[in-house]
Amino acid sequence: MPATGRSRAVRTLPVRVDAVLVQAVIAAALSFAHLHDLASAAGQDGWKAWAYPVSVDLLLVAAWRRLRSGEAKAAGWCWFLVALVASLGANVATAGLLDLDDVPAWLRILVAGWPAVAFLGGTLLTHGSPKSIETPATTPEPPSTDTAPEPTPAEAEPPTAAAVLPAAEPKSGPPSPSPAPPALVALARKVADEHRTRTGTDIDTSTLRARLGVPMPLAEAIATQLT
Repeated sequence: MPATGRSRAVRTLPVRVDAVLVQAVIAAALSFAHLHDLASAAGQDGWKAWAYPVSVDLLLVAAWRRLRSGEAKAAGWCWFLVALVASLGANVATAGLLDLDDVPAWLRILVAGWPAVAFLGGTLLTHGSPKSIETPATTPEPPSTDTAPEPTPAEAEPPTAAAVLPAAEPKSGPPSPSPAPPALVALARKVADEHRTRTGTDIDTSTLRARLGVPMPLAEAIATQLT
Protein backbone atom coordinates (compact mmCIF):
# COMPACT_ATOMS: atom_id res chain seq x y z
CA MET A 1 0.00 0.00 0.00
CA PRO A 2 2.69 2.63 0.76
CA ALA A 3 4.46 1.82 -2.51
CA THR A 4 1.20 2.27 -4.43
CA GLY A 5 0.63 5.64 -2.76
CA ARG A 6 4.13 6.83 -3.70
CA SER A 7 3.71 5.75 -7.31
CA ARG A 8 0.37 7.53 -7.49
CA ALA A 9 1.96 10.71 -6.11
CA VAL A 10 4.71 10.50 -8.71
CA ARG A 11 2.17 10.17 -11.51
CA THR A 12 0.29 13.26 -10.37
CA LEU A 13 3.45 15.41 -10.57
CA PRO A 14 4.85 14.94 -14.08
CA VAL A 15 8.16 16.59 -14.91
CA ARG A 16 7.88 18.79 -17.98
CA VAL A 17 10.92 20.29 -19.67
CA ASP A 18 10.28 23.40 -21.75
CA ALA A 19 12.71 23.38 -24.67
CA VAL A 20 12.28 27.12 -25.23
CA LEU A 21 13.13 27.87 -21.61
CA VAL A 22 16.23 25.65 -21.74
CA GLN A 23 17.34 27.37 -24.94
CA ALA A 24 16.82 30.79 -23.35
CA VAL A 25 18.90 29.82 -20.31
CA ILE A 26 21.74 28.55 -22.51
CA ALA A 27 21.71 31.68 -24.69
CA ALA A 28 21.65 33.97 -21.65
CA ALA A 29 24.56 32.11 -20.04
CA LEU A 30 26.68 32.32 -23.21
CA SER A 31 25.94 36.02 -23.70
CA PHE A 32 26.70 36.66 -20.03
CA ALA A 33 30.07 34.92 -20.37
CA HIS A 34 30.98 36.80 -23.55
CA LEU A 35 30.23 40.16 -21.94
CA HIS A 36 32.29 39.20 -18.91
CA ASP A 37 35.25 38.13 -21.07
CA LEU A 38 35.14 41.34 -23.11
CA ALA A 39 34.95 43.56 -20.03
CA SER A 40 37.81 41.67 -18.41
CA ALA A 41 39.93 42.01 -21.56
CA ALA A 42 39.17 45.76 -21.64
CA GLY A 43 40.72 46.27 -18.21
CA GLN A 44 37.70 45.75 -15.93
CA ASP A 45 38.92 43.26 -13.33
CA GLY A 46 37.21 41.45 -10.47
CA TRP A 47 33.59 42.17 -9.69
CA LYS A 48 33.45 44.93 -12.29
CA ALA A 49 33.77 42.43 -15.13
CA TRP A 50 30.79 40.49 -13.72
CA ALA A 51 28.70 43.65 -13.32
CA TYR A 52 28.84 44.52 -17.03
CA PRO A 53 26.66 41.62 -18.31
CA VAL A 54 24.17 42.27 -15.51
CA SER A 55 23.94 45.92 -16.55
CA VAL A 56 23.36 45.04 -20.21
CA ASP A 57 20.71 42.44 -19.42
CA LEU A 58 18.85 44.75 -17.02
CA LEU A 59 18.74 47.50 -19.65
CA LEU A 60 17.31 44.99 -22.14
CA VAL A 61 14.61 43.98 -19.65
CA ALA A 62 13.71 47.60 -18.83
CA ALA A 63 13.43 48.50 -22.51
CA TRP A 64 11.31 45.43 -23.23
CA ARG A 65 8.94 46.28 -20.38
CA ARG A 66 8.50 49.78 -21.79
CA LEU A 67 7.69 48.30 -25.21
CA ARG A 68 5.16 45.91 -23.66
CA SER A 69 3.45 48.74 -21.79
CA GLY A 70 2.67 50.51 -25.08
CA GLU A 71 3.87 53.92 -23.82
CA ALA A 72 6.79 55.90 -25.26
CA LYS A 73 7.73 53.17 -27.71
CA ALA A 74 10.36 55.36 -29.38
CA ALA A 75 12.42 55.52 -26.17
CA GLY A 76 11.88 51.79 -25.55
CA TRP A 77 13.12 50.85 -29.02
CA CYS A 78 16.08 53.21 -28.75
CA TRP A 79 17.43 51.75 -25.50
CA PHE A 80 16.52 48.20 -26.54
CA LEU A 81 18.72 48.56 -29.64
CA VAL A 82 21.54 50.09 -27.57
CA ALA A 83 21.57 47.13 -25.17
CA LEU A 84 21.16 44.65 -28.03
CA VAL A 85 24.15 46.12 -29.88
CA ALA A 86 26.23 45.92 -26.70
CA SER A 87 25.31 42.27 -26.15
CA LEU A 88 25.66 41.26 -29.81
CA GLY A 89 28.93 43.16 -30.15
CA ALA A 90 30.44 41.27 -27.23
CA ASN A 91 29.35 37.95 -28.71
CA VAL A 92 30.91 38.78 -32.08
CA ALA A 93 34.08 40.29 -30.57
CA THR A 94 34.83 37.17 -28.54
CA ALA A 95 34.32 34.83 -31.53
CA GLY A 96 37.95 35.16 -32.63
CA LEU A 97 37.59 38.43 -34.54
CA LEU A 98 39.28 40.39 -31.75
CA ASP A 99 42.53 39.73 -29.96
CA LEU A 100 41.49 39.78 -26.31
CA ASP A 101 45.14 40.07 -25.27
CA ASP A 102 45.49 43.36 -27.16
CA VAL A 103 42.17 45.23 -27.01
CA PRO A 104 42.14 48.51 -29.01
CA ALA A 105 41.83 51.81 -27.23
CA TRP A 106 38.44 52.69 -28.68
CA LEU A 107 36.94 49.50 -27.28
CA ARG A 108 38.40 50.24 -23.84
CA ILE A 109 36.75 53.67 -24.03
CA LEU A 110 33.37 52.15 -24.95
CA VAL A 111 33.55 49.61 -22.13
CA ALA A 112 34.61 52.24 -19.59
CA GLY A 113 31.77 54.58 -20.64
CA TRP A 114 29.05 51.93 -20.65
CA PRO A 115 28.02 52.36 -16.95
CA ALA A 116 27.02 56.00 -17.54
CA VAL A 117 25.04 55.05 -20.66
CA ALA A 118 23.27 52.19 -18.86
CA PHE A 119 22.46 54.38 -15.86
CA LEU A 120 20.95 57.07 -18.09
CA GLY A 121 18.89 54.58 -20.08
CA GLY A 122 17.64 52.70 -17.03
CA THR A 123 16.65 55.92 -15.27
CA LEU A 124 14.75 57.27 -18.27
CA LEU A 125 12.95 53.97 -18.86
CA THR A 126 12.04 53.36 -15.24
CA HIS A 127 11.21 56.85 -13.98
CA GLY A 128 10.25 58.59 -17.21
CA SER A 129 6.74 60.04 -17.13
CA PRO A 130 4.77 58.80 -20.15
CA LYS A 131 2.59 61.25 -22.04
CA SER A 132 -0.92 61.48 -20.66
CA ILE A 133 -3.61 60.12 -22.96
CA GLU A 134 -6.63 61.53 -21.10
CA THR A 135 -8.91 63.72 -23.18
CA PRO A 136 -10.05 67.14 -21.91
CA ALA A 137 -13.16 67.10 -19.75
CA THR A 138 -14.90 69.72 -21.92
CA THR A 139 -14.78 67.65 -25.12
CA PRO A 140 -16.65 64.38 -25.70
CA GLU A 141 -14.46 61.31 -25.67
CA PRO A 142 -14.29 59.48 -29.03
CA PRO A 143 -15.46 55.89 -29.01
CA SER A 144 -12.65 53.38 -28.65
CA THR A 145 -12.12 51.04 -31.61
CA ASP A 146 -9.81 48.67 -29.70
CA THR A 147 -11.83 47.29 -26.81
CA ALA A 148 -15.45 48.38 -27.20
CA PRO A 149 -17.57 46.68 -29.90
CA GLU A 150 -19.11 48.72 -32.66
CA PRO A 151 -22.42 50.21 -31.52
CA THR A 152 -25.60 48.87 -33.02
CA PRO A 153 -28.11 51.30 -34.51
CA ALA A 154 -30.01 51.20 -31.23
CA GLU A 155 -26.81 52.08 -29.31
CA ALA A 156 -25.74 54.94 -31.58
CA GLU A 157 -24.88 58.37 -30.22
CA PRO A 158 -27.63 59.25 -27.72
CA PRO A 159 -29.77 62.28 -28.47
CA THR A 160 -28.88 65.52 -26.85
CA ALA A 161 -30.70 66.92 -23.89
CA ALA A 162 -32.47 69.41 -26.16
CA ALA A 163 -34.34 66.54 -27.84
CA VAL A 164 -35.44 65.08 -24.48
CA LEU A 165 -36.30 68.17 -22.47
CA PRO A 166 -39.45 70.09 -23.46
CA ALA A 167 -38.96 73.64 -24.58
CA ALA A 168 -39.24 75.96 -21.60
CA GLU A 169 -39.59 79.70 -21.50
CA PRO A 170 -36.71 81.58 -19.90
CA LYS A 171 -37.33 82.68 -16.34
CA SER A 172 -35.81 85.55 -14.49
CA GLY A 173 -33.88 84.96 -11.29
CA PRO A 174 -31.95 81.91 -10.08
CA PRO A 175 -33.15 78.50 -11.32
CA SER A 176 -35.27 76.47 -8.96
CA PRO A 177 -33.71 73.31 -7.50
CA SER A 178 -36.32 71.06 -9.14
CA PRO A 179 -35.30 67.45 -9.78
CA ALA A 180 -34.22 66.42 -13.25
CA PRO A 181 -36.87 64.95 -15.58
CA PRO A 182 -36.95 61.14 -15.63
CA ALA A 183 -36.29 61.07 -19.38
CA LEU A 184 -33.10 63.11 -18.95
CA VAL A 185 -31.98 60.92 -16.05
CA ALA A 186 -32.49 57.82 -18.21
CA LEU A 187 -30.45 59.38 -20.99
CA ALA A 188 -27.69 60.34 -18.53
CA ARG A 189 -27.62 56.81 -17.12
CA LYS A 190 -27.17 55.42 -20.64
CA VAL A 191 -24.31 57.85 -21.30
CA ALA A 192 -22.68 56.96 -17.95
CA ASP A 193 -22.95 53.21 -18.67
CA GLU A 194 -21.37 53.68 -22.11
CA HIS A 195 -18.54 55.75 -20.58
CA ARG A 196 -17.90 53.10 -17.88
CA THR A 197 -17.85 50.30 -20.50
CA ARG A 198 -15.37 52.16 -22.69
CA THR A 199 -12.98 53.59 -20.06
CA GLY A 200 -13.55 51.43 -16.98
CA THR A 201 -14.19 54.48 -14.75
CA ASP A 202 -17.28 56.38 -13.66
CA ILE A 203 -18.16 59.50 -15.58
CA ASP A 204 -17.47 62.81 -13.86
CA THR A 205 -19.87 65.73 -13.67
CA SER A 206 -17.98 67.89 -16.18
CA THR A 207 -17.94 65.17 -18.82
CA LEU A 208 -21.61 64.39 -18.17
CA ARG A 209 -22.51 68.07 -18.62
CA ALA A 210 -20.56 68.20 -21.90
CA ARG A 211 -22.20 65.02 -23.25
CA LEU A 212 -25.73 66.15 -22.36
CA GLY A 213 -25.29 69.85 -23.16
CA VAL A 214 -27.00 71.00 -19.95
CA PRO A 215 -26.03 73.64 -17.35
CA MET A 216 -23.73 72.60 -14.53
CA PRO A 217 -26.43 72.80 -11.75
CA LEU A 218 -28.65 70.46 -13.72
CA ALA A 219 -25.71 68.13 -14.41
CA GLU A 220 -24.91 68.02 -10.68
CA ALA A 221 -28.54 67.19 -9.90
CA ILE A 222 -28.47 64.37 -12.45
CA ALA A 223 -25.16 63.07 -11.08
CA THR A 224 -26.63 62.80 -7.57
CA GLN A 225 -29.50 60.70 -8.92
CA LEU A 226 -27.09 58.39 -10.79
CA THR A 227 -25.08 57.47 -7.67
